[in-house]
Amino acid sequence: MLFLWPQTLWLLLALPLLPVAYLWLLRRRGKAALRYSTLNIVSAAAGSNWRRHIPPGLLLLALAAMLLAAARPMARIPLPWARSSIMLAMDVSLSMRVTDIKPTRLVAAQVAAKQFLRDLPKEIEVGLITFAGSSQVAQGTTLDREALVAAIDGFQMQMGTAVGNAIVLSLAEMFPDHGIDVGELTFGSRRTGRSLDDRNKPPPKEITPVAPGSYKSGAIILLSDGRRTTGIDTLAAAKMAADRGVRIYVVGLGTVDGEASSIEGMPIYLKLDEPTLREVARMTGGEYHHAGTAEKLVHVYENLGSRMQVITRETELSGLFALASALLMFTAGLLSLVWFRRLV
Repeated sequence: MLFLWPQTLWLLLALPLLPVAYLWLLRRRGKAALRYSTLNIVSAAAGSNWRRHIPPGLLLLALAAMLLAAARPMARIPLPWARSSIMLAMDVSLSMRVTDIKPTRLVAAQVAAKQFLRDLPKEIEVGLITFAGSSQVAQGTTLDREALVAAIDGFQMQMGTAVGNAIVLSLAEMFPDHGIDVGELTFGSRRTGRSLDDRNKPPPKEITPVAPGSYKSGAIILLSDGRRTTGIDTLAAAKMAADRGVRIYVVGLGTVDGEASSIEGMPIYLKLDEPTLREVARMTGGEYHHAGTAEKLVHVYENLGSRMQVITRETELSGLFALASALLMFTAGLLSLVWFRRLV
């Protein structure tokens, strides 16, 4: 624990003077002659002798808590994510039809994603990005888990794998004021047919790069079973995420030693580009997980769900100490009224 205003702690040295002053007052009172009319009154007074020290003791603790609150204590504690968003970016390229993960890669990914949504705290918003040769927002960030499940069940597969586009589109959803344009980054000056809305979009926002992984209000979970074949360079997109402090948790699906195959007469390259995906996770302060089976994929998502539930951050505890001080003062006053019919 550290304190933002540690100079206030010097006042704690004065607290031991209060018990000394309290004992001095008690001895002064004891010198006064007291008369009792009956022995019962004397016994009652002796019986309640220990009680009279409790309210002052509670007041002393309340003052100590108040001084600690004034010093503004800070501590690193695990807290639930509040007002957070997770972007799920899922590969829907044709290679997801392969059956090396039963029943297929796509079905296994859908089952694991829905389990992830069930385990995730309800107050965390989730958005869904699908990508193949291009990327689309299948579902904007929402707390509506049923809408997300419906979007997952409605996946439509396409040719190609634009991993970088998925990352950039996820960032565009997380930072709508940054003016991130996936089409402009993909095609540059060759882009044609821009709509009036596109022309009216604000220019890209100049940002000051922050430490990778320092953004605490959101993260991207990226699932891919192949390698980039089109679109924005994957590592360039990862650099955009790293500059904004956004972590990318990467799930590599399928076999690392893939080979060329054919689905419905179309050649499909199945090899997972693990080096690039690992680098994406490293650059952004995230993690890489390889899932070679459906069971492993579910386990990976379960672990990611628990990671998303709490984060450890430095939090000021002044409010807690102030609340404790108030409760102690209230308890001291209440006991004094109940036992002695007067306040301390």
